[in-house]
Amino acid sequence: MSQLDSIFAITAIDGRYRSKVENLAYITSEFGLIKYRTEVECQWVLFLSDCEEIPEIPSLDKEDRAFVAAIAANFDAVGATRIKEIEATTNHDVKAVEYYLKEQFALRPNLQAINEWVHFGCTSEDINNTAYGLMVKAGVEDVLLVHMDQLIKVIDDLAQQYAELPMLSRTHGQTASPTTLGKEMKNVAARLYRQRQQLAAVEILAKFNGAVGNFNAHLSAYPNLPWADLSAQFIQRLGLVNNPWTTQIEPHDYLAEVFHCIMRFNQIVLDFDRDIWSYISINYFKQRKVEGETGSSTMPHKINPIDFENSEGNIGLANALLDHMASKLPVSRWQRDLSDSTVLRNIGSAFAHCGIAYQATLKGLSRLDVNPAAIAADLDDSWEVLAEPVQTVMRKYGMNEPYEQLKAVTRGRSLNAELFLEILEELKLPEAAQAELRDLRPETYIGIASELAKRDFE
Repeated sequence: MSQLDSIFAITAIDGRYRSKVENLAYITSEFGLIKYRTEVECQWVLFLSDCEEIPEIPSLDKEDRAFVAAIAANFDAVGATRIKEIEATTNHDVKAVEYYLKEQFALRPNLQAINEWVHFGCTSEDINNTAYGLMVKAGVEDVLLVHMDQLIKVIDDLAQQYAELPMLSRTHGQTASPTTLGKEMKNVAARLYRQRQQLAAVEILAKFNGAVGNFNAHLSAYPNLPWADLSAQFIQRLGLVNNPWTTQIEPHDYLAEVFHCIMRFNQIVLDFDRDIWSYISINYFKQRKVEGETGSSTMPHKINPIDFENSEGNIGLANALLDHMASKLPVSRWQRDLSDSTVLRNIGSAFAHCGIAYQATLKGLSRLDVNPAAIAADLDDSWEVLAEPVQTVMRKYGMNEPYEQLKAVTRGRSLNAELFLEILEELKLPEAAQAELRDLRPETYIGIASELAKRDFE
């Protein structure tokens, strides 16, 4: 798509962000769907030709097999355009693929002789659901999981690098027990990793069992063949998982599982985007300036956290689509209605918004520098967080109402190192208790945060 074409694109995906989702274009576009339909039809002919129990379709020789396989393997825009031309007459997208393959088979005598075996026993949904299965499988494995792994690695690298950098926590927006920057990064990386693993484990289901899932037409022609077993073998050959219990459509439950996994991953990224945005606002992170870039059209000093904001916006769009698809697609009237068709065509849009979001977060992270001085200053200005360990040690020594005593001597007072020691005296702690607490500082009160940041996910 030229730059001129892109400015007329209806969606930002095919316009402004096209360069970021080019790899998805060949998988989840109309071209991708036609390509996968063509692959399924070709593989089905090859599969049938291998069935010795069907003597009416001869086993293809090496050259004819290579020709059929090449139709799918070398499928390009020329083939897709021809199929769209045929569809203009048939007004049926899957039938157009069938007619296209018959045109191709006509180029070789042995294949022309078996051209009526194209689409044998199939309903259109046999082709569609397997094509979408291949599309989702490729979109997840070749694009989304790649971005997810990159994001998890970058965040986990931050966890390792800053495992021991003390940082003030904030709960309810207020100062809280210190942690480390690395530990907070690890929290996010671990959450993302868990959802990524669940996504990778979802089985991509498919069916190839005729008009209502019972092999009616197949048995009318070959009543003694084990069609359920043959169908399962074919689905396995495609790299998918057979679902033997369907209506005309594969019921799409697995798609809901895929979409819900992605949504959970996205919500964690959204949470992370907002936290990083907030840390930038309190100067925990500095953003590197890029020469020539403009932060604000009127305020020259500004470098805005636009990448994290971009990610947040795209995640919202992605999850809106994913949520609708996950709730709509498993619902179909009786043995099928067509309301899933137009919805399925938006899988690419949802995946594209995800990819744009992940890349935006990665870009934002690549421009950040940690600001240890600001983080340390914040800690040093928050000695009140040591009220927690003091009252805990007081409990250990059996002192009365330690929480209440700490509350009375700390609330409303701006603590520092000197005042902290004075409070230890005021509380009349046993000498042993004072010895345990005297050397405590906010930056050393981090528990096992450093250890947790360095742990492996599993």
